[in-house]
Amino acid sequence: MKNSFFYISGLFFCLLAPALTAQKDINEMKTKYPGYSELILLESQSYDFSLQNKKPSIIQDNYFESIILSENGIRNNAENVSFSQLVPLKSYEGFTAVKINGKEKKIPVKELTDMAESSGGIFHSDVKSKKLLFTNLDVGAKKIYSYQSEFLDPYLLHKFVFSGSIPVEESVLEISVDKDIEIGYKIFNNLADDIQFTHSSKRKKNIYRWTRKNGKPEKYESNHPGLLHIAPHIIVYIKSYKLDDTSVPVLGNVGNLYSYYKNFVSSINKKEDAELAETTKKITQNLSSDEEKIKAIFYWVKDHIKYVAFEYGYEGFIPREASLVYQRKFGDCKDMSSIITTMARYAGIRDVNLCWIGTRRLPYTYDEVATPGVDDHMIVSIDLGGKTIFLDATDTETAYGLPTGFIQGKEALIQRGDTFSIVKVPVVSPESNLQHEHIMLHTHQNTIFGDATLKMYGLSRSNLMHSLGDDAREKRFNKIKDILLKGNNKFKLMEYKEENLRERDLPYEVKYKFTLENFMVTTGKQSFISLALVKPFEKNMIEKNRESKYDFENLTQYKYTIELKIPEGKTASNLPQNLIESNDLLDIRISYAIKDKSVLLEMDIKNKKLMLEKEDFDKWNESIKKLKTKYQETIILAVKT
Repeated sequence: MKNSFFYISGLFFCLLAPALTAQKDINEMKTKYPGYSELILLESQSYDFSLQNKKPSIIQDNYFESIILSENGIRNNAENVSFSQLVPLKSYEGFTAVKINGKEKKIPVKELTDMAESSGGIFHSDVKSKKLLFTNLDVGAKKIYSYQSEFLDPYLLHKFVFSGSIPVEESVLEISVDKDIEIGYKIFNNLADDIQFTHSSKRKKNIYRWTRKNGKPEKYESNHPGLLHIAPHIIVYIKSYKLDDTSVPVLGNVGNLYSYYKNFVSSINKKEDAELAETTKKITQNLSSDEEKIKAIFYWVKDHIKYVAFEYGYEGFIPREASLVYQRKFGDCKDMSSIITTMARYAGIRDVNLCWIGTRRLPYTYDEVATPGVDDHMIVSIDLGGKTIFLDATDTETAYGLPTGFIQGKEALIQRGDTFSIVKVPVVSPESNLQHEHIMLHTHQNTIFGDATLKMYGLSRSNLMHSLGDDAREKRFNKIKDILLKGNNKFKLMEYKEENLRERDLPYEVKYKFTLENFMVTTGKQSFISLALVKPFEKNMIEKNRESKYDFENLTQYKYTIELKIPEGKTASNLPQNLIESNDLLDIRISYAIKDKSVLLEMDIKNKKLMLEKEDFDKWNESIKKLKTKYQETIILAVKT
């Protein structure tokens, strides 16, 4: 497992490390966990919540103990201890435990230089880690370390995850809480119901303890929605504390969370920046409607402010002044939101608001748990014509009116002065993400010649533009060839021409010519050919033993018109039957016809659910099986007799 600094959930543990776990027979562990090179024997976090100087004090202690099961495990000889400005490291220790002449010896770790951590594309972060190097590792040796941290802000407790990439014999979360402090917690993904909970009291403390034993590792699977969607984990937070017989609220409802967030934005952008105001005027001066103006501002920010992620103390929460963002010409999601709302105000546009939101890697709603752990992103919203439009400038390619793909279906917490609202971001329809291709084919001997046009709309377009980037010449040619690939590895892209590269509101379009050798099989006077040169969802069969949900990046509609000119002196026969299939997961329409001396194949296929649950798998696979069968069917071109 190894809870990363960002996935750990808050609690506290004594640096006086617990006694080493009893030595078990190494062969017994290898049998129990076949194929694994390392086993975590115990991973614990313990928090002590107390009141110090009339405010909550939070100390977290961590303990980790693993055993090497095979030669491969020896290579994993380093562990990282993370810390930051808001969660400073107070103390740490670590050692390798080995048996020498029947006695256990502790060999202290070597500490390497502190390193800045980079995670999730973060450009500048104050999160650092101490790298602990374990020496003298061998099969049967143990890696043991512990450290103590302090949480300077009671709102920013982390998650505790009970599983990860390797097996865990026992994982423990314990919280010792002053009786004047009330906590709340929420457990997610405890599908096996194997997290044991106890609650006890000792002197002036309430003690909460969660234990999970024999935790199997999380399995990596394609189209995985993210660890937090499947791994058992817990979020703990402080609801309130008593101070002089008065209850002081902390978290527990969305109102409290909004009050915390509002403190970060209430004092920014109070002073007008004349230069930014003048730039705003130039951008919007010939535009009449609010929608035209906000669209122009939105695109200007995308084009002129470079996205750079920051995580540095409270700078990870507080948007920078719009004037500073304008001067620097770079910023993170909060900074981009800050400059958009400020420019909108300069342009006299009403109802433009900051929004806090969690990306799709976070599975939470505000109703389930209202803590900062629900959110990891900031965007802007505007109310126009009775609907809310979301603006996320961190993606340079997404068109106005569409949310970025990674916030589809998520709840946005919208700032509305002293109050707020929660609005769900829409999932972009498959029709809006259309991939439309028209292919004209003719044959010569066993070679197919094609002349085609592909158009990509919506999020399909923006995803493609990101993958192409600014590559040019041979590198771009090869990327486009991979995108346009048809039939088999004999596909040759002869030429192509791109259009609407910089026009976000128009589909990306590429016109191209290709050849495909040895795709047609000829025996005697008959040639067999499959017109299904493109096969949407062919590789999306779901394995029977799949454990996680199946996540699609976007919903997509695929429309293909493939016309094969019937060669002179030949006839076309054996046209496959049409297929019409519709359910709540997929719509499929495939038809064949002969028209104007050509065989016409029309395909219209779209997926309708962004994330498939386990109960959807059988229905999905049944539809995909029908699709794959249809893709394998051929027509016959025969010499006229």
